[in-house]
Amino acid sequence: MFEGLDAIYDELRRLQKEGVGHIYIDDETKDLLKPALLETKHRKRGKPVEHANLAELLKKPQPVEKTVNKPVKEISIEPLPAPPTLEVPEADKADQLNWLKKSLLACPTCNERKGASEQLVTGDGSPDADILFCGDAPGTDEAMEGKPFIGNAGQLLDKIIKAMGLSREQVYCTNIMKWRPNNNKPYGNRPPNEDEMTFCLPYFRAELEIIQPKVIIALGNHAVTGLLGHDPKVKFGSIRGTWQTFQDIDVMLTFHPSYLLRNDTLKTKRMLWEDLLAAMAKVELPISDKQKGFFLK
Repeated sequence: MFEGLDAIYDELRRLQKEGVGHIYIDDETKDLLKPALLETKHRKRGKPVEHANLAELLKKPQPVEKTVNKPVKEISIEPLPAPPTLEVPEADKADQLNWLKKSLLACPTCNERKGASEQLVTGDGSPDADILFCGDAPGTDEAMEGKPFIGNAGQLLDKIIKAMGLSREQVYCTNIMKWRPNNNKPYGNRPPNEDEMTFCLPYFRAELEIIQPKVIIALGNHAVTGLLGHDPKVKFGSIRGTWQTFQDIDVMLTFHPSYLLRNDTLKTKRMLWEDLLAAMAKVELPISDKQKGFFLK
């Protein structure tokens, strides 16, 4: 139990440093937190229990009773080998994507790193997509199904794509990293590190070579780091909404949908939407007056 609370505390600290003020807490996490904290400090203020103030949660409440977590398979963290060398064969796009998927599934390093009950996650969508959505790494839901963006954040991404006048079948969605970063815990996700994303970059580069999108929409700070490299002097907030390039492809930097789940404000939604309007204009998608007015007061 104490180990579980420490993991939650560390994650809350990380979110607080990123400027997050309120978060959504699922039932599993709430069970680990002291009920009195939620009852007295949130219900009395008229706040729903599932939306807790981050500063108060960081007071690190003690567990009510001791429980035993299910044993978790420890995955030893060995240094990663050099990234694989991939040469996309001459073929149509469908065959090339099948070749890439088989190459990934046969990668011994990727298979050693993924959880015992998890799958490697390849990209999904149209091989002729003009817009490619790029995240950092799969989460729990994605690793269970072997498909990108199918959890709560993925459902929100579906709505975002629909608001753009498109469908998941018309875009391409993928992650830089192809396995879920293991954190040796029975719950939660951790962001990928630079070495992990660097190792997986050849697979992502091959996807770009096959799909040849006009625009990459990089979702979240870690995806941006994976594409552009880490610069401690550059904060995500200062570059969000700007255009960069990766392999001579225009890249729009914007929020990850999971960030909107934690910061469900009109201002945040509008900021992301303006980034997407710019991407739509870049690929010459029609933009209606109604779309231009989304998330304005």
